Amino acid sequence: MRRLRGLALFLSLGLAVLGGGLNVAAAQDGLEAAKAAGLVGERPDGLVGVVPATVPAEVQALVERINAQRRDRYQDVARSNGTSVAAVQAVAGRQLIDRTPAGQYVMSASGSWVRK
Repeated sequence: MRRLRGLALFLSLGLAVLGGGLNVAAAQDGLEAAKAAGLVGERPDGLVGVVPATVPAEVQALVERINAQRRDRYQDVARSNGTSVAAVQAVAGRQLIDRTPAGQYVMSASGSWVRK
């Protein structure tokens, strides 16, 4: 349990800084806009997903870019903490869903998109 709390703290700090530089900041801004528009939501596995059946190609590309950055970060955290990537993703998913503002989409445990 102590290890999971340490992992949660590490993720809290790390998720705010999923990288560095202008491209990451621009991607984060784009992600926030896509979430606000109801095109993208947070998933329990710590990744983002598209909410409607179809989205513009640039939104799909953004989701893929953000998820690649997150997967890299989760692998680093798992390796540093001697745990599985799945465990890291589960903690991150809970944190990201908890931080999602009301009115935006999150994926339920059953895999359905719901407004928070």
